[in-house]
Amino acid sequence: METISFELNGQTLEALVGETILQAADRAGVADIPRLCYKEGYRTDGNCRSCVVEIEGERVLAPSCCRYPQQGMKVNSKSERAVHSQKMVLELLLADMPESGKSPYTPNSELDEWVEKLGLSKPRFSRRVQPAFDNSHPAMSVNLDTCIQCTRCVRACREVQVNDVIGMAYRGSHAEIVFDFGDPMGDSTCVACGECVQACPTGALMPANDVGLAAPDKKVESVCPYCGVGCLLTYHVKEGKILRVDGREGPANHERLCVKGRYGFDYVHHPDRLTKPLIRRKDAPKTMELLQPKDWQKVFREASWEEALDFAADGFSKIRDE
Repeated sequence: METISFELNGQTLEALVGETILQAADRAGVADIPRLCYKEGYRTDGNCRSCVVEIEGERVLAPSCCRYPQQGMKVNSKSERAVHSQKMVLELLLADMPESGKSPYTPNSELDEWVEKLGLSKPRFSRRVQPAFDNSHPAMSVNLDTCIQCTRCVRACREVQVNDVIGMAYRGSHAEIVFDFGDPMGDSTCVACGECVQACPTGALMPANDVGLAAPDKKVESVCPYCGVGCLLTYHVKEGKILRVDGREGPANHERLCVKGRYGFDYVHHPDRLTKPLIRRKDAPKTMELLQPKDWQKVFREASWEEALDFAADGFSKIRDE
């Protein structure tokens, strides 16, 4: 397999053809280069500039997420100039956060993580005017006061799920994420797949009702119970109840989910949900009358799985023999 040999911080790396500096570094275990607009599996945009590195012989710093290494290239992500620029980018983004501090909407903000890793403190810059909170959608909350305009949600909606609902509007300090033609998210053509929520690095897009702030007791890896595609997912469970669902890497979905897989889990806790096998009582003949869930005992009785499976097998056998 053809590789490209280059140096990163004095260490020789072998990059695969088509691999960026950042991807080669991650594969080699050099994971200390900041990144915010970059997400594995998405087209690289290089717009946040937090991943800039210094390349010997070049005048300007280069974003490592979309710069491809060349044979013999010498790259430094820890030089004084590179680190100064990385910190400056993070400080400017942090200044726009609520109270210029940690995201109040998620405990897993990637911006907060990199700010801590690079040892930044209170930013020196004033905060720009941010768009208003939008809770018009039943499944997702829009908190654009923590948006860093990394466009991961735009690429998630437009290029990954191909819904083309999310876009950028206006210019300069007035630039903001919009839905359709500036509609509230709940009034837009959003199909509620939630890909933008999973892509957002700062909590600007989150599940509704602040469930993203609740720490789960456990995470359960499973398969979506709906159609036969077989999307892998992870349930975040607290006190026996599902808080939220994340897509999990798998051959069928690559972390993506549809609206049913991501948000259609309320049936699990519904009082009418069947949790044990039921067999029709012998004294309850079939009728055209609609059965109310609360009256199920008038028609059915509970059974063990062994009895229910034997009963079903006997029924199939009788149909076959007839």
